[in-house]
Amino acid sequence: MLAAASSLLVLSLVASACSSVNNASKEGNANTGATPAVESTNPEDLYLGKYAEPIEVSTVRILSPTVKFANGETIDDNVWYQEYANKLGIKLKNEWSVTGDEPGGQGEQKMNVSIASGDLPDIVPLNSSQLRQLADAGKLADMTEIYEKYASPLTKEVLTSSGPEALGSATFDGQLLAIPAPTSKIDQAQMIWIRVDWMEKLGLQAPKTMDDVFKIMDAFVNQDPDGNGKKDTFGMAMDKDLYGFFDGLEGFFNSYNAYPRQQGKANWVKDDDGSLVFGSIQPEVKTALGKLQELYKKGYIDPEFGVKDWNKEKELIVAGKIGLWFGSMSAPLVAQDLKNTDPNAEIKPYPLVSSDGQPAKAQVPGINLKTPQYLAVTKDAKNPEALLKMINLYFEVTYGKTYTQEQVDKLATSPVDGIERWMYSIYTAEPEKNLNTHRLMKQIFTSGEKNESDVSVEQMGAYRSVKKVVDGEKLETIDWALNRVFGPEDSSFNVIDNYDKSGLLLPSAFNQVMTETMAKRDSTLLKQELQTFTQIILGESLDSFDTFVQNWKKLGGDEMTKEVNELMNEK
Repeated sequence: MLAAASSLLVLSLVASACSSVNNASKEGNANTGATPAVESTNPEDLYLGKYAEPIEVSTVRILSPTVKFANGETIDDNVWYQEYANKLGIKLKNEWSVTGDEPGGQGEQKMNVSIASGDLPDIVPLNSSQLRQLADAGKLADMTEIYEKYASPLTKEVLTSSGPEALGSATFDGQLLAIPAPTSKIDQAQMIWIRVDWMEKLGLQAPKTMDDVFKIMDAFVNQDPDGNGKKDTFGMAMDKDLYGFFDGLEGFFNSYNAYPRQQGKANWVKDDDGSLVFGSIQPEVKTALGKLQELYKKGYIDPEFGVKDWNKEKELIVAGKIGLWFGSMSAPLVAQDLKNTDPNAEIKPYPLVSSDGQPAKAQVPGINLKTPQYLAVTKDAKNPEALLKMINLYFEVTYGKTYTQEQVDKLATSPVDGIERWMYSIYTAEPEKNLNTHRLMKQIFTSGEKNESDVSVEQMGAYRSVKKVVDGEKLETIDWALNRVFGPEDSSFNVIDNYDKSGLLLPSAFNQVMTETMAKRDSTLLKQELQTFTQIILGESLDSFDTFVQNWKKLGGDEMTKEVNELMNEK
């Protein structure tokens, strides 16, 4: 369970509490009221009961580039789809699938085409803009009563574990029109990842200030850290999207007291008078861009970053050509390929440092949802409750007590081949749990307050990997990466834990779904932002930033700011 000592947070979805979040008219949205194949007075049958006759449910899938398949498995035929059929009697059929779940990526584009054509399956993965569009058009089933009836207590606990905002963001005029996929906000906090084997070789110390970071970058460029006698290494990784979980620039900006977008999503901060302002147009962002321009001119940054996505930039890290980047807690899961290529390579996370001597604060979302952010049911679907059953199953496998460790290993991250099979599930969510796993590892391996009997089935994978490292055993699959994420020392969550305890996390001041203008304008404004910022880094005048701010305001930014402040004042 999410917290062994906590009671279930079975929060009823009260329409009046959420209706103020969204005010668009939804007269066309309907509760289909379809009768499931099995009716039972036993709640467990409603939550995880198998249909008397198999049903077919259609969907589409938008996959992360990190998804890997075991031999013989595909997104159309895999252990999760087999579990849906065997456990629930649901045959899940993908009408199409595409790789590219980043904002503006292939998945979002293909989903937009499906929405425009009206060719929609039973279950649709949506971002907040698409959710509002289909809600306005009356295309979605009202899930309010279905959620209350079919969502298991465990599902309700998880979906409300960080408060009512996630469900509230999917509620329009009192109707729950989608199920959100919450993920931990603090997991998005960035830190500095550095090749410590290079630092040790060059006699460098851990950074305390941004000037120290720049000295490390300079040494990585000019002192031949890979020892091949060539000047072929760079000081810092970044890619064309500028923002992101792996090599995004959020942490770099934070070091200059700037808080722009987070992984491409709008970020709002409080002004001196308490009003909300858009993070990316603040003067501190201009200062940070000027420094990035300087780093580019010095050759610290890959000159091809503007045409590479994070996966391509990762190839330089794996090849031993880049030794520093700003990224989130999951960086080791990607950098495991570096360790596999060069066992002597070693990266460690360091907390953000500042440019002005004051402690740097790491930005995190006000409400954080996975991509796609929502799963909705179209209003003509025959069995809308099937979505809740599949979500219940996901949470039962992940946090429940009815699956054995062996069964979980087959559906989660395999200790044999390291493949993350949980990503095959139609629905995934990562609530605020990872920090607790790290704290448990610390209590077991550092203070001795806890032992293996305190480890849940869901935490066992991390525990086994950390134990191997602590005991000096041979490491396999992703043991190194999991230890770097959850371990008691030199891990992602050791840094985040210190952020949390020191008050160094800065959540977005806006924690609701996209406003009407955001849904219409923000994708265009994001493109302009990325274009302007990239051009500045490449050498264009810093005055371009001022022009960008003026255009942002004219092209919907001022209206967005007005809507955001009105919504927050209503709370």
